[in-house]
Amino acid sequence: MSEFEDNVPPAGEQLHMPSPSLLPVLLAVGLTLALVGVTVSNIFTIVGLLITIPVLVFWIRSARAETAELPPGTDATARGSATETPGTRR
Repeated sequence: MSEFEDNVPPAGEQLHMPSPSLLPVLLAVGLTLALVGVTVSNIFTIVGLLITIPVLVFWIRSARAETAELPPGTDATARGSATETPGTRR
């Protein structure tokens, strides 16, 4: 073995998996309460919105923090986003 083989990075790119979270479940509960409240009672709507808004803000902040921790060059703009149409990449 030569001295250069010890410093070879692993082939390919590591997959990023988001950490487990209850935020999707809480968001679903809040939205469900808010939508049921539209037909049943304003109390359900208020409670649903009081759950939904903070959970949504926290989820967006945590997703941005996880994305910021990724190594350089692995963000969606470097590879092309999912909403990008074919042939429009710069």
